[in-house]
Formats: sequence, C-alpha cells, structure tokens
Amino acid sequence: MLSYQHIYHAGNLADVQKHAALAWILAYLTVKDKPVSYIETHSGRARYDLASDAARKTGEAEKGIESALIQTELGAKHPYLRVLQNVRANFGPRHYPGSPWIARELLRNSDQIHLAEFHPQEAQALRSAIGKRAKVYQQDGYQLAQSLCPPNPRRGILLIDPSYEVKTDYQEAAKSIIKAHKRFTSGTYMIWYPVVDRARIELLEDTFKNSGIKNIQLFELATTADTQVHGMTASGMIVIN
Repeated sequence: MLSYQHIYHAGNLADVQKHAALAWILAYLTVKDKPVSYIETHSGRARYDLASDAARKTGEAEKGIESALIQTELGAKHPYLRVLQNVRANFGPRHYPGSPWIARELLRNSDQIHLAEFHPQEAQALRSAIGKRAKVYQQDGYQLAQSLCPPNPRRGILLIDPSYEVKTDYQEAAKSIIKAHKRFTSGTYMIWYPVVDRARIELLEDTFKNSGIKNIQLFELATTADTQVHGMTASGMIVIN
C-alpha cells in the first residue's frame, strides 16, 4: 500500500516499544567483533520531526516518547535513549529516530545495512537521511528479505514492521520470516504487530507455534483491555533467536 506514512504515528508508544527492543538487540549483537547484517522490510524515512504538522495532527508522540521520557527509568545508558539524545542534539529537540536511524547509529562500518521502502516519497527521504551508510531499495520488502537471506555477513537481524493496512500482512509477515528462517536459522528475527483484532494475533501466534521454529519470545505493551475500545489496544513484538 502506498497510502501509509509513518510520520503521523512516529514516536508513539508502539514505536517506543519497538525501537527500545531493537536498540538493545543491536547493541547486544555488536558486543562481538564479528560483522552484522541488518535487513528491514518497511523502513520509512529514518528520521522524523515531531514538531511537523503531520506529526502533531494525531498527538501520538506526546502520549508516547515525550511521556516516556518524563517517566522512564531506563536511564541514559540504554542505547535507544543514547540514539534519541544524539538525534535531538544534532537536528533539534523534537526530532525522533526511526529504526533505520537506530541501525545507522548503533552498527559499525564493518556491518551491512539493507533497507526496503516501497513508497517513492518515503524512499527518497530515506536515501537523503541515511546517506551512503546503507543500501536503500525501493521495492517490496518481503521480496528483499527473501533475496538477501542468508545475508553476507551471515550473522544478523531481520526486522519486519508493515503498516498492517492490509489484513493479510499478519500472515504474510509471519510466512516471510518462516521462509527466511529455513535458509538462515541462526538469524535474529523481529516482527512488530498492532493488536486491533485479538483473533488475528492468536492466528499469528499459532502460525509461529506450528512452524517448528524454536526460541520464540512474545512481548506486548497494552494501553487498555481488548474489549474496551475500538482500534489498537496494544502493540506486540515477536523475537526469534
């Protein structure tokens, strides 16, 4: 889909959950000297101005990262907060790093970064922001993931974070990881999902349970009970290896 633009949701609680987990995993993977490959299927524009009209339209960042900064107990040593502080020091106090920027900041020159973004305007903004530090592909992210797995270097992480505007994204994301895992069993995989319809999440969980893949963890951050409101009530992360 070409209608989705993440600027309207940048810095919300789902971003905080996803980016804090991603930053921690990247920091963990770079403890060893061995190089890492990073692949992302739905990258967005890498960096967001939360003071822009589009970002302010929903007010999600105020309830997300801005509220979290007031209440956080993580401390400045957490790699996610270090990246956020660096972005704001260099670009302004209301800027926010997307996952490509987090990878750019935490990975080393010896590591490889592969970013897919299908939306033409977002892909152009991504190239402009990320520079020569990463390879940007304006193509279907699922196809890119399959073409690159197993990656070189053969140690790394695949992040799948679609917009879920299409209901089939839940199963397509899961099947993409299962297919890639068959060729790259040692890789670390992350899939983010919104909880809008609990039945879809249960099907997603069952798909992974029945896949034969081991070492799967699931984390959810809920703001309200599933039955209390319409729309997204929680966001989740499934992490493999």
